[in-house]
Order: sequence, then C-alpha cells, then structure tokens
Amino acid sequence: MITNGTLTDNGTAAKPTFPAKPGVNIIGLTKSDYKGLESTLCNGCGHDSISSQIITACYELGLKPERIVKFSGIGCSSKSPAYFLSRSFGFNALHGRMPSVAQGALMANHTLLGLGVSGDGDTGSIGLGQFMHLIRRNLRMVYIIENNGVYGLTKGQFSATADIGQELKYAGRNEFPPIDLCRAAIIADCGFVARSFAGDPKQVIALLKAAFSHRGTAVIDIISPCVTFNNRDDSTKSYSWGRAHDERVNDFGFVMSQEEIIVDYAEGETKEVELFDGSKIVLKKLDSSHDPTDKQAALRLLTKAHDEQLFVTGLLYINGDRPNLAETYGLVKPLASYQQDKLRPSRESLQKIMAGMF
Repeated sequence: MITNGTLTDNGTAAKPTFPAKPGVNIIGLTKSDYKGLESTLCNGCGHDSISSQIITACYELGLKPERIVKFSGIGCSSKSPAYFLSRSFGFNALHGRMPSVAQGALMANHTLLGLGVSGDGDTGSIGLGQFMHLIRRNLRMVYIIENNGVYGLTKGQFSATADIGQELKYAGRNEFPPIDLCRAAIIADCGFVARSFAGDPKQVIALLKAAFSHRGTAVIDIISPCVTFNNRDDSTKSYSWGRAHDERVNDFGFVMSQEEIIVDYAEGETKEVELFDGSKIVLKKLDSSHDPTDKQAALRLLTKAHDEQLFVTGLLYINGDRPNLAETYGLVKPLASYQQDKLRPSRESLQKIMAGMF
C-alpha cells in the first residue's frame, strides 16, 4: 500500500501535496532527514530494527520531525530514541518515570505528537504504575515497548515479562509468571493495543502508521530479541522462536484520509475501522477471525496466549471513541503559547491569597 498524508499542527489529517521528484516525501524531506545517530547497541539487536521502522513510518506518513517529541526512561530501549528523528526534541527521563514527563510536555503543548520508547523493565517493573495511569488518562501518544524479557543494560537479569521456567547463563532460573503488558493495557481501557515482532518490519510499519493516527494512548508491544543475553532457541523472546511461532490474528493496510490510494493485500473477508482523523485501517481476518473491536475477545485471546505460551501478533484491540486527556480538559490553545503573565498569578494576587489565610 502506498500511503500519502500528513498532519496539521493540531494533529488532524491534511490534504497531501505529492512530491515533484522521487526520493522525497510529501513535505519535501528525504528519508535521511528522519535518521539519528549511529547505534551503539549490540549488532543484531531488535531495538535497531524498530528504530529503522520508526524512520520509515514517519517518512512515509510525511510527519514533520519538529512536531514530534520523543520520550524514554532508562535501559537499552531508552537509548534508541537517539538513533532516529534527530530533528525532533527528546527527553530521557528517570527509570520508569517517562509517562509523567510525557504528560507534562504534551499537556503544555498538546499539538505535538508524542512518541515514547520504553522497555519491558522500564514499563513492566518500576514504571508499571505510571504506565497504567498514563493509559487511564488517555494521553495522546504512541507508546512502544521494546520487549526482550531481560535487563540488557545491567547484564541480563530477568524482567517482569520473562518466561516462567526460563534459564539464563548468568541469571539462573525464573520461577515467576510473566506480566502481559498488552492485557494490562486493555484492562486499563487503552484504545489501541497491538503486538508485533522486530523481525517483521512490514507489520511494525503498518502498526506505527495506525498508532500515530489514534486519538489517545496507542500501545505497541514489540518482541525485540536481546542477542547477547536472551536469544536461545527456547526463549519466546528470541529471533528463532518468534519466526517459528508468530501467529497473526489479522493482516491489514493503513489508509490516510484524503489521499490517492493504491491497495495491495490479499482477497478475503475484511473489516474497515475508521480512526478519529478520517484515516482507516483495513483488516483482513485470518484463521483466528479475531475482531479487534471486541474488548472481551481481545482479553480472551491474550489469556489463551498467556496460558498456552502462544505468540500472537497484530492489532489486538482498538476503540477510538474515548476522548484523550487534552479533550477531557478542553484544551484549545497550547499552554506553551501563553505569555508568563497569563500563566502565573501576579505577586499582588498571591499576597492577597496569603493574607486571607491568617
């Protein structure tokens, strides 16, 4: 599918202007304009593949890099925002505290597009509470979890998503069941929940494009193998296991609004889901016939996958009806655009308040 479209400053779809020459997108940028620094991660790390797909998705969507703000916490995954969108602003927060920083920035200027990159430790352990409250408030941002089941930055200890019974050379045996972050997100009323595999770039790109057009928090849990500490063939977070056991629940194409469309997907039963800005996801049901608009079906699917150690990928759940945090508070003009005298009370008014307390 060829997708052409961009977003206005308030995040809505705008009619595209098609490029006059090859090698540039609809806003006149080359793919190199979306790249970042050279990666310092291990060769073959799944995180680098995800960075590459973020670059491709933003380039093909024609997103203005300066309208995107990147957030991360601590860990190997949280280093990766340095490797894409060098023209975008970014903030590397404390371990597990990325959601708070993202909420502050995106409430100050809700016209920015938020892109958070976290890890299974940063999200599923120390940051689990903040992750759930971010979803509860429905802040408009794409939240990527680069999930490898280990703390790769601190020599491969088990994370909260590690398989029960898994054995690692330096960490021993894991005796605890994994947390399913997709299931947790749906329980917290997240309106866009997907799972993918770093070794499947086509699916990752399609999910990213749809996530950028979602009106609230869009969570994508991407299994991203750690080639140093967790790439044994029997690990569900390894390349070999992921390729052998990937069970897609749907296949789909993403269609921006107001664009020329060339569709390339197999014939079969399809379901069309319209996003808040007029963009559409065209879903093709596979053998499981999963309906991603059915919340209970999504929870049943993930519970079965958890219990039977299945690896299901695709768009698991979508609901675009819930207002996001900026809409809930009725924000129109970005707070960041106001002068200080409009944002801060005067010294006289503060003194009056203080005097009234005595």
